[in-house]
Amino acid sequence: MAKIRKGDIVEVIAGNDRGKRGRVLRVIPDRDRLVVEGVNVRWKHMRKTQKTPQGGRIQREMPLHRSNVMFFDEGAGARSRLGSGVFEGKKARVVRKSGAPVGAAPAGTGKEKKAPAKRAAKKAAAAKES
Repeated sequence: MAKIRKGDIVEVIAGNDRGKRGRVLRVIPDRDRLVVEGVNVRWKHMRKTQKTPQGGRIQREMPLHRSNVMFFDEGAGARSRLGSGVFEGKKARVVRKSGAPVGAAPAGTGKEKKAPAKRAAKKAAAAKES
């Protein structure tokens, strides 16, 4: 099970951008790297082509090794390791410090995750058929 996924908030723990936080834009599992929004920004020199007729220099986020970042738990406001556990009968990623599943808001905030309407409608239709 992949620990850090696209869309997670991470904090850089090593390198020039140490301390910066950002959302994971892309994960490259075969190279153990990930691209984080606003972190490890480098100048890329683009040659004039039909695809990029302007050419020139552009700034891009370059991949970081996954060992240089750590998951950031917004609910607790601290970085933490991730584990796995079973919640509501399904396997889920769990924040080690708080024990809460990833993506779940603290209880009582009104921001708890809800199942998408389409999925709920499909489950209801399947239950009627059986």
